[in-house]
Amino acid sequence: MQRRATIWILGAFKTSPSEGIEALVGIIPIKFHLQKLANNSLIQPFKLLENYIIKNLMDDSPHCTNISNPHAIGSLTNCQRNIVKSHIIDSKIKSYGIFPSFDPLHQEFTPGYCVSDKFSDHFSFNLVNKKGKDNIHTQELDDLVLQNSLSSSALVVTNASIKNNIAILVAHVHQANFPLIKTVHHVVSITSSKAELFAVRCGINQACNKDNISKIIVITDSIHSAKLIFDSLSHPLQSHSAAILNELWLFFNKSQDNSIEFWECSSRLKWRFHKDVDKDFKSFKPTLFFPCKTSWDFCKKTDSDNIIKQWKMCFQASDGKGNKFMDLLDNDFNIIEPSYIKRGPWLQAFRHSNSLCARATRAITNHALIGEFCLRFFPNEDFKCSCNEYPIETKRHILHECRRFNRYWNPRRDSISHFIMFLIHNPKAFAF
Repeated sequence: MQRRATIWILGAFKTSPSEGIEALVGIIPIKFHLQKLANNSLIQPFKLLENYIIKNLMDDSPHCTNISNPHAIGSLTNCQRNIVKSHIIDSKIKSYGIFPSFDPLHQEFTPGYCVSDKFSDHFSFNLVNKKGKDNIHTQELDDLVLQNSLSSSALVVTNASIKNNIAILVAHVHQANFPLIKTVHHVVSITSSKAELFAVRCGINQACNKDNISKIIVITDSIHSAKLIFDSLSHPLQSHSAAILNELWLFFNKSQDNSIEFWECSSRLKWRFHKDVDKDFKSFKPTLFFPCKTSWDFCKKTDSDNIIKQWKMCFQASDGKGNKFMDLLDNDFNIIEPSYIKRGPWLQAFRHSNSLCARATRAITNHALIGEFCLRFFPNEDFKCSCNEYPIETKRHILHECRRFNRYWNPRRDSISHFIMFLIHNPKAFAF
């Protein structure tokens, strides 16, 4: 089924190698997809409530004579644990390296009691117009700071950066245009969304604890993470959301005039307050602490990344992609490797045209109606090149030597950008 789908998408020959066309269309092989689903299923029980039956079975605490559940892991002997091959046991083993993130029954998410129900008019989000100019948005932020330069307003500027699985979180709190508090943290093995939300949590906590503050303005480059604060649905950032909502509940209860605004500001704008945050990033030297637990979403991301790495290694060493598979280079002159992110690296380059997609696929897999293909599958057919300068019409001859296709010339035909330009300027290449 997957092979038929990839052939239909790419317009490839039925003889095209399966692994090669799967990589071109950005569809992970079935065996790796099943392995990814199996790994994800091991961490799914951590989203369940504590009184759920599966959580009861995963209880490995030693039981007394009055066993509440004789099938729980804690009721098994060490010999039985080594013998039993169970999904529950594998999931429990994996849980030792993950710290809890979900808390769906927290009182802050109770309908009718949560902040979004009680104080819906006390918070707002201001997103950037993607089509607008950067200098206009920068001017809007400057005007915002100028309008709220009173001592009763607090400006919170946050940012987070991850390098080598170490997240550095910075939160600056300004009052009356003067830096009041600077907070810097570093955490290992969390996702960028959780790092951004943790930075927002630190800034809001510091601002709420200050006296005579009636308005908090949060400037962040991850507005989607800030929106999760008021999301009552189950998500892996609930622990931070509950802590922030608890602070905001107390802050809004102090006065009906208290409010908080979230403004989006990308780091690439190099806004003057973001520059101060970047200085703390560069000057801070984190101290590594290993081993440590990982977050739920980071564990899921790591498992997916490992599957992609296995796919890449197997793809390079496998003959299933085809003996004459064309290894193209990206704009940085690195060999393009398979991925299912954003439709894959190959399909991004030629997905805008069906005919171009079909010809590129035939050329890359070397399954096109040329002499080299006829010599392999139809040996009785003519396999000479029409230019009469080469005995066999090969893919290399068409790309580099044949005078019939000389409307575009660049020595780097192994680069995907120049390869696509060659096909565009030579519409008869690798076509019927």
